[in-house]
This record gives sequence, C-alpha cells and structure tokens, in this order.
Amino acid sequence: MSTDPDLLIIGAGAAGLMCALTAGQRGKSVRLIEHANRCGKKILMSGGGRCNFTNTGTSAENFISANRHYCKSALARYRPADFIALVDRHGIAWHEKELGQLFCDISSKQIVAMLLQECADAGVHIEVGCSISEVTRVDGGFRLQSSRGSMSAPALVVASGGLSIPSMGATGFGYDLARQFGHRVLPTRAGLVPLTLSGVHQERLQDLSGVALPVTASANGRSFSNSMLITHRGVSGPAILQISSYWQPGDELQLDLLPQQDAVDPLREMQQDRPAAEMRTVLAELLPKRFAQRLCEHWIDSKPMRQYGERELRGIGELLKAWPLVASGTEGYRTAEVTLGGVDTDELSSATMESRKVPGLYFIGEVVDVTGWLGGYNFQWAWASGHAAGMAV
Repeated sequence: MSTDPDLLIIGAGAAGLMCALTAGQRGKSVRLIEHANRCGKKILMSGGGRCNFTNTGTSAENFISANRHYCKSALARYRPADFIALVDRHGIAWHEKELGQLFCDISSKQIVAMLLQECADAGVHIEVGCSISEVTRVDGGFRLQSSRGSMSAPALVVASGGLSIPSMGATGFGYDLARQFGHRVLPTRAGLVPLTLSGVHQERLQDLSGVALPVTASANGRSFSNSMLITHRGVSGPAILQISSYWQPGDELQLDLLPQQDAVDPLREMQQDRPAAEMRTVLAELLPKRFAQRLCEHWIDSKPMRQYGERELRGIGELLKAWPLVASGTEGYRTAEVTLGGVDTDELSSATMESRKVPGLYFIGEVVDVTGWLGGYNFQWAWASGHAAGMAV
C-alpha cells in the first residue's frame, strides 16, 4: 500500500472484521492489523468449533454495562436477522440449538472464511502477525509504529478485544490505548467463567467431577436455569458461566437443584408410598445418584422416610430449592469467555462508537464496557458495534 488508507483497524476478531468489511463496502480504503498469526481466533474456537454466531432473542437486557442503554442503538441497527442473511448468502448451513442460539452445522471456519471473503471483495488490506509499538495523534489523524513500519490514517478503530483467553493472544492493549488518549477504563474481571471451590467445599465435591445436573443458579438478584457440571476444581456448565458474570467472591450463591418443580410434594408422596426407603435412595431418583449420596453424607441426615416429620421434610425441600454453594473464586481469564468492564461508554457515542474526547478514534467489541450473556450475544454485539463504526467512519 503506497498511500495512506482512510481507516486503520487494530484487531481482526469479530468486531474488527465486521467494521472492516462494512467500511470497505462503503468505498473506504481500510487496513486491518492483527498481531496474531491469523484472523478470528476466538471465532474459530467458539461453540466447540461450530461458532454460536448470534442469538435470535438479542436485546439490551442480555448485556451487562455501567450504562445499560448504551448498546441499544447499535443493536437496533444491525440485528441478528442481518447477520443471518449474510450467513445464508454464503450458503453456510446452521441450526438453532436452544434459547435462540444459532450454530454452524459444520464449522466455525466457515464464519471466518465468510468474513475474510467479504473483506477481500471490499478491498480491505489485512496484515497478520503485525505488532504495534506506538500509536500517536498527528495532524490529520493517527500514526502507528509497527513491526511492518509506520502507517497513518485519518481514523483509527480499536477492536483489540479483552483479556480473556491469553493463550490465544489476548492482551490489555486496547485498554492501555484508551488510557493513553484520556479515556476512563472501568475495572475489568473475568466473565462467563467456571467457579472454583476451596477447602472443605472442594473436598466434598471434587471426586464427583463429570457429574452434571439441571439447576437454577442465583446471585445478586439474577437467576439462570441450565445445566451445571462439577469439575475437579469447582463447578462449570452454562448456568454457572452465566451467573459468574454477576457473582464476585464473598457474594452469596444459591442453587435450585430441582428447577421448575416443587421439592416437598415429591418427598411427601414417597414417604407415603415407600416409608421404608432411605432418603438417599429417594433423592437418587430426583438427582444424579452420586450427587444425591453426597448430599446425604454432608447436608442431609439420611434415614427411612417414615422417620421424617413434616417440618424436617420442609427443611430438606427448602435446602434442595436453595442449596448454598460457597465458591472461592473463578478460573480467571485463562478460561473466561469474555472480559467484564472496559472502556467507559459515557465517553463514546452510542450511535457511532466514536470517542467523545478524540475525533476519529473508535472503540468496538469486547474492549468496550458491554458484555453479553452466554449464547451468541457477545458475537451479536461484535457485529453490531463493528457495523456501527464501519458505517460512521
């Protein structure tokens, strides 16, 4: 490229690729810079390699942000149906798994190939394996010093992602750049992440690793119903990943072990029908057997059903509907799917993603303080915020 482009984009993940192809289709000359050795690494590994590329039920309610209204404008102007239309145009087969979650039938590689093809058709120039050492404001825009030399443009989009999964190249580059240009960065932490147990709590459950059961996990006024998986170090599974974004160490966490059903009535019925049966045997018909036995070793006194009074049965029922799980922490950024917090949205335009402090500077995707629930919402935010910036630049 002999002449400077109209736009430089740092980060060739979901948001950066969408921004690049959108701006390119508008006739802008775009240079997309990625420090990793390939584009869309998180896209490739998402959804077990099948990419949960959007959620048909996406709304602002599915996102966590200090300003819960900020994401509304971008989400309204680039909807799940818009991305589905792009996927369909490329002949990529997909299916709905549950709760509006859409996945590729074959491979997430198809989504990356689609985005790269759209970028190529729009004339986007992509540099992979290109690290940036310095970004400065100059007359007429921004100058980057990189491992491929100096490059300048009137506009700069930061799509460098968050801190989650550092083994795939995640860094705090975008946050550092935001601070350099005078932006506030709200405290970051791991989200959509397994929880860890310690001490006696871990000892009681760790040998049940691999046991899964449906639960409703609740913390800080939020609840999510889905499956929980017990691991060697703690608990995981969709219900736990979801609640992890609302829970912090020291917060109370409760699990409804019999979601969508009453706990006391089944116990009363079994007391009448099978008075000689032990509680551990009865619970093994409502819960995974090994988990039921463990409950009766540490939390519930197991004896023949006829020996329980009404008050005891009610107490057991209440425990099953609000079992306290004492988690000590999370697995951290190593396995987190997203990063909570980030560039303060109060200093960005919700319509264009442009900085209110530095004209021509944009922040999109995960680097911004907008974090979605599990289930394709974070990809939809990447597509929507990338499209907003790509249309505005």
